[in-house]
Amino acid sequence: MASIPTLPSASLLTRPSGGRRLVLGSTSIYRRELLQRLRLPFDVAAPDVDETPQHGESPETLARRLGLAKARAVARLHPDAIVIGSDQVADLDGEPLGKPGDHARAVQQLRRMRGRTVIFQTAVSVVCAASAFEASDLASVKVRFRDLSDDEIEHYLQAEKPYDCAGSAKSEGLGISLLDAIDNDDPTALIGLPLIRTCRLLRAAGLVI
Repeated sequence: MASIPTLPSASLLTRPSGGRRLVLGSTSIYRRELLQRLRLPFDVAAPDVDETPQHGESPETLARRLGLAKARAVARLHPDAIVIGSDQVADLDGEPLGKPGDHARAVQQLRRMRGRTVIFQTAVSVVCAASAFEASDLASVKVRFRDLSDDEIEHYLQAEKPYDCAGSAKSEGLGISLLDAIDNDDPTALIGLPLIRTCRLLRAAGLVI
């Protein structure tokens, strides 16, 4: 994963249209690149959040809980800012699949998902402590994987090494070749941040987009 710049002091933070500072509470390079599409000045802060699933927690509940927890964690440190938090969990028959972290786990995930439909639950939350604003939304993306051979899985993983991606595939890259279909109403949700929903929440928080 690419390194993320540390958050500068409050006096140096930029202010988007609407008056308040905007902070992305995430270490994901993918979310940072997506948020840049909105052409709003923003800064990045790493949320200190334990991402361990709770016992019996569904993928949807886990994604919602972590997205909100990340936004709240950063908002406590920067109460005057509008903070975005997000989380994505792959849902295979109700079982949460997170980031594989290494090659062996990625192989296992893709073998389990081949020929199956996986729901990628992507939650986004916007929090501003100063204005007592807090709102969340969720995009559920249905992804049908092809019946992949072991050779196809190995070729893909060696080419793209998506070990920091939930579900072990990057749909915005070569990972699209692993799929039969994608069904969703927020095109960037599968990459990691549902921008349609994010814009809606930011407007509700007072930003002009």
